[in-house]
Amino acid sequence: MKTFVRSALVFLAIGLAIYAGVYWLAERLLYATGRSNPMFKIETAARAEYDWVILDASHAMPFDFDDFNALMERETGLSILNLASTGSGPLYNRFVLEHFLRHHRAKHLLYVVDSFSFRTKEWNEDRFVDAKLLRRTPFTWAIARSLFSYSRQEGVTPLAVLDYVSGFSKINNRERFQPDQWEGEGQFERVYRPSALMLKKRIEYLYPPLAAPEAVSRYVAVFGELIALAGNHGMEVVLIEAPLPSQFRDVRPEDPAFATAMGHLISERAIAFHDLSGAVPDARYYFDTDHLNRAGVNEFFERHLKAILLSRPISE
Repeated sequence: MKTFVRSALVFLAIGLAIYAGVYWLAERLLYATGRSNPMFKIETAARAEYDWVILDASHAMPFDFDDFNALMERETGLSILNLASTGSGPLYNRFVLEHFLRHHRAKHLLYVVDSFSFRTKEWNEDRFVDAKLLRRTPFTWAIARSLFSYSRQEGVTPLAVLDYVSGFSKINNRERFQPDQWEGEGQFERVYRPSALMLKKRIEYLYPPLAAPEAVSRYVAVFGELIALAGNHGMEVVLIEAPLPSQFRDVRPEDPAFATAMGHLISERAIAFHDLSGAVPDARYYFDTDHLNRAGVNEFFERHLKAILLSRPISE
């Protein structure tokens, strides 16, 4: 029996050593292929302080495609860190901002408001357990502790903590050798050809019937906490709605509960808000149903975004 136990312990130790080695290699590879993950950007940030931090789901991501963030910095003379990530609602974005503020500072926060991301758990609690995000998120004890806190207090599944700490998604990442790049970046030069069927599917995907109407109030409250967090660290907050092609904007469902709750929040906090959803209506400025292509980002930057970043008046 003692021989069996000893052999089992040796076998277990060897297995753990192999797992630890593979985990270490996966973590090193993450730093070699990292690109768009917001936590990766924070961990590898070149500055301790930035002029602007940008948060959102995917509509703000084209501002960081290819070399466009560097172009904006050259044109404005400002330092800009874009921490937007696909499908991220206010809960995940608050998590990102908390981590950024542990060791960095910024003068301004630009939040691109997407109403769909305030509607369901899919864009909030469920983002924490998404394997695509976890496998590209560098390991730090600070992130692990924060994840544990969110699992205890914010309804995030403990599986997110287990996956992150164990490195399961990183070790089993089939795209481990590929750059961390959202597929949309590969379409940045593309010009969208409007399709009624694609538009219908996109609207149904982003705006399904509300299963829990109270969710909107919860996530607006979470967003209020994010705004307060930024304010407590001396950040001036500016909110915008990103441009949308007229075909998308015309059929996007109205959300009175969201509009009312956000209106109260903006009024109470005296936050600058610019509705720029109609600023670039032509479909030729988009690479799909609702994301700006390079020409569209250039157009929006020159006509609106540059003035916002430079704190100048804009025409809406």
